[in-house]
Amino acid sequence: MDFFDVIVIGAGHAGCEAAVAAAKLNCKTLVLAANLDAVAFLACNPSIGGTAKGQIVKEIDALGGQMALIADKCTLQMRMLNKSKGPAVYSPRAQVDKNAYHAEFKKCLEQTPGLSLRQGEAVKIKKIVKQGGSADSSRPDALWQVETAAGEKYRCVSLVVATGVYLSSKIFVGSYNKKQGPNGFAGCYGLSAYLKKLGFELRRFKTGTPARIHRRSVDFSATERQEGDESLPLSYLNGQATNKRECYLTYTTPETKEVILRHKEKAPIYNGSIRGVGPRYCPSIEDKVIRFADKERHQIFLEPEGEDTEEIYVAGLSSSMPVCVQREIIRTVKGLENAEIMRDAYAIEYDCIDPTELDSSLMSKRHGGLFFAGQICGTSGYEEAAGQGLVAGINAARFFKKQPPFVLSRNSSYIGVLIDDITAKGVDEPYRMMTGRAEHRLILRQDNADLRLTPLGRELGLVDDQRYEKFSERLKRLEYMKKSAEIALSPDTANRILAQAGEKPTDNGATISALLKRPAVRIEMLVNEGVFSGIPQNELESFETEIKYAGYIAKAEAQMKSQAALEAKKLPQGTDFRLIKGLKNEAALKLNKIAPENLLRASEISGVSPADIQVLSVWLALRSRNEDKGD
Repeated sequence: MDFFDVIVIGAGHAGCEAAVAAAKLNCKTLVLAANLDAVAFLACNPSIGGTAKGQIVKEIDALGGQMALIADKCTLQMRMLNKSKGPAVYSPRAQVDKNAYHAEFKKCLEQTPGLSLRQGEAVKIKKIVKQGGSADSSRPDALWQVETAAGEKYRCVSLVVATGVYLSSKIFVGSYNKKQGPNGFAGCYGLSAYLKKLGFELRRFKTGTPARIHRRSVDFSATERQEGDESLPLSYLNGQATNKRECYLTYTTPETKEVILRHKEKAPIYNGSIRGVGPRYCPSIEDKVIRFADKERHQIFLEPEGEDTEEIYVAGLSSSMPVCVQREIIRTVKGLENAEIMRDAYAIEYDCIDPTELDSSLMSKRHGGLFFAGQICGTSGYEEAAGQGLVAGINAARFFKKQPPFVLSRNSSYIGVLIDDITAKGVDEPYRMMTGRAEHRLILRQDNADLRLTPLGRELGLVDDQRYEKFSERLKRLEYMKKSAEIALSPDTANRILAQAGEKPTDNGATISALLKRPAVRIEMLVNEGVFSGIPQNELESFETEIKYAGYIAKAEAQMKSQAALEAKKLPQGTDFRLIKGLKNEAALKLNKIAPENLLRASEISGVSPADIQVLSVWLALRSRNEDKGD
């Protein structure tokens, strides 16, 4: 029997990040994957990033994770989304080569020291209590045993379960259904029973993917061409994005709606075949047409799957309709009248756990050393999975080393918001990150993720010398800009800039900072006057944002301090909240179920009111006072 410090079940985006992180933190690590041909496989859209998701990718990179680095090697087109909506919600998105991404991530795993890969389906997990240890200890007093379908057994101290949508998965295409994972890969059908034995409540979620069509069958003249822009790549280590391919935008038609309504009863989501809960923010085309009946048309994006294939991904047209109906639907879309379907769309149903069973380190509250990450936690999306995987991998390593857990607060990152949301509030549908979920998105921007998180990554041991040296150089340039911003420009120089911006002239000149605070003054105007020469464009834009939105940022920081005060008030684990006088029954039941770690997390639970938080605050104060007295 082989022994490891950390074992990761699953080699999707969560599993890959978890495994590399644990290995880089000097843990002997095993990745157990049912199929090594599915490592980091992009089962749905071949893209990395997007609205809010791009922020997560930047944060993974800033902490020393892999997703951005791999994506940059495989980028076909880079775009910055939400450019018309302000810097708080700018989100980078890379269209990537699907096969190249898988190959590069597999190579990354293979070349990581201390990391072993093994193909095999994990079917059993079992806790083995070490002599003198406790099964429920928060310290590594127990070992985890993983058994494969072939009977191989492995043991470890820390176990990360990252099975994605493969856990008891089932695909649906019209009346046809089959026990199968995405893209024809085998599912994982043994673990669910063992998770139930460990006390986990499983629920069924659903997602889906659209058809792929042949490029030659598309009439691109009927579509809108979308070229890449000059946005920087995803990783802070790289300086130039790649734009090799174009994407295209088209729309459904009234005929699309007519076909779907005519065949509505054949849709598994409406005839009762599918019982899993689907993602609200990424519905199938039949769901969109029926839920948004007043909408005349829906956007459809045509995106390349890679450089070595003619397959086109039809984003926005996911479906579980029968194949014959899918063909009819697709051919009502502008430019797709003669579409050749290469791969049919399908829906997929799978098991996941209730993430409120986990603490903020993504470890089970009841079983020390058992971590979860990715879609098994009720989330959707590659990026959400990768962010969780990185945190779970870090904490699996820290658990093995008997170090305190690494926790990202919702004030520090989008990853922190995600983990806080799912573990404190729970999920009743596949969770998707959106900018609106982050209260302080003006602070948690994509352009400053390295400033927020790279020092943490360095402290953890994930940020190497190369990355940290580059980061330190940015800090020096930032300090230079801050000092320069207080320098007063001459009236002539200031007035040239003000005239260009359409602003009133000044008699006394103005500081760079004062000029930048004016809405119409752009930092490029200052650069043209010889200010901030030699500073990279992305750093200039980031600095400009900090100046222009200084008032809003200061207000947000004050709110964050208030939240930090609540976060600092720890709730004793094992508290029976029913015994605290003044708490509503609903609040006590919710608090007992979720067992929040502090007052901030308690305040985020549905059914816990501000009055309940006040009761808890008073109770904590009295408890602390009595402890000080020795009562």
